[in-house]
Amino acid sequence: MRDFSGDHRWLSINTATVRKQGDLLQIFDACARQGIRAVSPWRDQVAAVGLDRAARAVKELGLELSGYCRGGMFPADPDRRAEVRDDNRRAVDEAVALGAPCLVLVVGGLPQFSRPGSPPSKDIALARAQVEDGIAELLEHARGVGMPLAIEPLHPMYAADRACVNTMRHALDLCDRLDPQATGALGVALDVYHVWWDPELEAQIQRAGRNRLCAFHVCDWLVPTADLLEDRGMMGDGMIDIPMIRGWVETVGFQGYSEVEIFSRQWWARPLDEVLSVCVERHRSSV
Repeated sequence: MRDFSGDHRWLSINTATVRKQGDLLQIFDACARQGIRAVSPWRDQVAAVGLDRAARAVKELGLELSGYCRGGMFPADPDRRAEVRDDNRRAVDEAVALGAPCLVLVVGGLPQFSRPGSPPSKDIALARAQVEDGIAELLEHARGVGMPLAIEPLHPMYAADRACVNTMRHALDLCDRLDPQATGALGVALDVYHVWWDPELEAQIQRAGRNRLCAFHVCDWLVPTADLLEDRGMMGDGMIDIPMIRGWVETVGFQGYSEVEIFSRQWWARPLDEVLSVCVERHRSSV
């Protein structure tokens, strides 16, 4: 396993981690001040400052991207299929413009939550079928512009509203069906917060291999957890054995960024540079 104690070359900041402390350009500037080499921005933050301006800032500051968040939210009323298709194609094109190595897909849950305004449904099997169909359709466009897609399985507590793909096995089953030759066009984003609990995790990481591991996200699971969405922990403050999981990931050949993605009211309330400094410190302590 790589030794991070000497520097933070392989640290990336998902910009959701400090989204309340400044706009995207301010976050980029702060990362550059801290010597952080990589970021993973969110679409709404890019839209707020403008795609061209965001792409220019990445180049001027010498930043790299570890991913782009996010495409997906595929389940919807059939009449909105074109809207879903076009929105996701735009996400792919934005990822290309920014120089991202992959577009992360949060696939969506039931249609009324994935695409508000869709008729209410409890049919999660149908939602999963729409997810598969949506990824298959998007994959054609993504292949054409050379942008890998990374399915991110989310913790089962988000199955209804955010993602009905909840395990690495499910995500990799989709990869096997839609990209059976494992061309690199479709893979997974592994976020320890969502999958640390899975008894099959090590085996599924081995199954994925280097070719299908597109991104690696870290934070921690707090006990108790005060909020299902906005109470993630800083690495080392919770229950996840992050070094163990990173060891599994690196054993199969992953050598990319360790991307910090923390949704936390506590950390959003702290100064931008302070949060980034703690991220650097915890990264160097090999968590």
